[in-house]
Amino acid sequence: MELSKDNILCHELIGLRVKVLNHLDPSLEGVEGAVVWETTRSIRVDRGGKVISVLKPSSILLVEIPGSGWVKVRGDDILGSPFERAKRMARGERCDASV
Repeated sequence: MELSKDNILCHELIGLRVKVLNHLDPSLEGVEGAVVWETTRSIRVDRGGKVISVLKPSSILLVEIPGSGWVKVRGDDILGSPFERAKRMARGERCDASV
């Protein structure tokens, strides 16, 4: 399925550009780069050769959808592995970002 703002919450983030807008750890705010790995509770962002781990809970992220711009996503809405989130889509659960 093609990535869009209507399915971003159920899609894998690896390879997408992200920017941390808000986080409980203020030192992570402004971190921007490509997602190189994703776990149930975190993403790892490559910042020009330095990989930073960002916990998903209580964060607000901007995620770039290639060719469509940026969409704001709450980290709490993307908890779970990409596989678990894809299962949500198959069950017809909410997959659109509405921050």
